[in-house]
This record gives sequence, structure tokens and C-alpha cells, in this order.
Amino acid sequence: MNYFVEPLTAETVKTLLKKLEIPAFGLLRTKEKEFKERGFTPETPESEVIDAIVANPGLLNRPIVVVGDKAVIARPIEKALELIT
Repeated sequence: MNYFVEPLTAETVKTLLKKLEIPAFGLLRTKEKEFKERGFTPETPESEVIDAIVANPGLLNRPIVVVGDKAVIARPIEKALELIT
């Protein structure tokens, strides 16, 4: 899914979070300018982080590999092997 062409929805992000089994803060790219400007912390409310990702998909840590009801942030790419082995 190219979320720059087909925008993410809050529901899509929530589904990813369930599959990843991580809090919303774990989806954030911490080196992004907007991350620093917003001052996100692990205590930032989930809804605020999800809304920020929907508004600015560049904040989303990627790549994310989804297989069925499981997903991983494939960084390093070897993490993707966890889903297929």
C-alpha cells in the first residue's frame, strides 16, 4: 500500500498497531522534523499519535510487512523473516 497515494485512515493505523502488538509511539520515525517539533513521548496519547500519522504519513516507521494477522517493522529487513519462517 502506498499511503502517499492512498491515504491512511485512523482505522488502518489501529489495525496495524494490533498486528504489530506495539503502542502507537512505536510507529513513529523519531528523526522526522515533525516528531521533534511535536515533542512526542511514550506518554503522548495514542489518539494524538494516530492522528499525526494520518495527517503526516512520513512519520510512520517503515517498511511494515504484514502477513495475515501479524506484522513487523522490517528494520532491519531480516525482521521480515520472522513472519515467514
